[in-house]
Amino acid sequence: MSALLAARTHAIQPFLAVEVAKEAARLQAAGRDIISMGIGEPDFTAPPPVLAAALRAMEAGHTGYSAPAGLPALREAIAAFYADHFGAPVDPGRVIVTSGASGALLLAAMALVNPGDEILLPDPSYPANQNFIASAGGIPRLIPSDAARRFHLSAQDVRDHWTPATRGVLIASPSNPTGTSIADDELRALIDAVRQRNGFVIMDEIYLGLSYDHAPRSALRLDDNLIILNSFSKYFHMTGWRLGWMIVPEVLVAPIERMAASLAICPPSPSQHAAVACFGTEALDIFEARRLAFRQRRDFLLPAFDSLGLDVPVRPDGAFYIYTDISRHSDDSSTFAARLLHEAGVAAVPGIDFGPAHAARSIRFSYATALPQLEQAIERMRPLCR
Repeated sequence: MSALLAARTHAIQPFLAVEVAKEAARLQAAGRDIISMGIGEPDFTAPPPVLAAALRAMEAGHTGYSAPAGLPALREAIAAFYADHFGAPVDPGRVIVTSGASGALLLAAMALVNPGDEILLPDPSYPANQNFIASAGGIPRLIPSDAARRFHLSAQDVRDHWTPATRGVLIASPSNPTGTSIADDELRALIDAVRQRNGFVIMDEIYLGLSYDHAPRSALRLDDNLIILNSFSKYFHMTGWRLGWMIVPEVLVAPIERMAASLAICPPSPSQHAAVACFGTEALDIFEARRLAFRQRRDFLLPAFDSLGLDVPVRPDGAFYIYTDISRHSDDSSTFAARLLHEAGVAAVPGIDFGPAHAARSIRFSYATALPQLEQAIERMRPLCR
């Protein structure tokens, strides 16, 4: 049967964060107490106003198909949120609601990537991005970045690595796994370099709401023709509701909506009705309090990691990840992560998940876990880090 598999199945890379979570679950089932600093899932869940809206929608029978691009009320609420919170006025007609940010990535790849097209990504970056490109027949090209560039692609990277086969770039700010944002001047230069080569920019803003050291501002302020991806999973804490969105240039709305109608029919209707309540004052106040809780966790962990000899090359300013350099303790992040899990009972993700450039000496820790557990995790790690 394996001979019948499509060639693309061999190009799909494993998602080690999920594998770490599966091993942690196996240990927990066997009676071990495991603290999760691995998978990027908030410990917070949808707040009461959102749950109440979901219940009302289901009781009213609003569980059928919606339009492929999503409920008009939700598209309007997302557009207003971008104007009010991210400094980027958006026509609601350019907002397409999707089945998670994964659905948005799939649609973006299918709409823009031809077989054989190269797409530039930074190394390190979110591993599944490569798989979405490969699913459309494209070729993901990881470009090594470093702390001096805050682990992002630069305009110089575009100039140095663009080839006749290159079609565009896929970037994120704040980033997974580093939690770092791209400065406006750097981002503007990168976008200009891509535009000069008639390429596209897919911009992942999934963690934009979780910015800590500056007001969040969308890349749409710099260029209105980007393909923006976002999600209800991180800032809005609705991971299992499978809801996201994309903001696209007007010329892409009709073709993407046409594909969405066939590939997904529509995003989950109960989730959409519930998500409208995310933008009410009561829910936004809750999300803001939770954002501050994430910032408190980051501010606890940074000096704690320093005390363990886990270096942080660039201070994260967003998301809920810290990308550490473990060189003082090991030159094999996979082995070190396995020891953390099995000896200390702390789950974290080895650097190989995010690209080869820093794989051996890097580990990503997630602080999407309550502060008391993080404090306990640090103490569990001390014997291993001596």
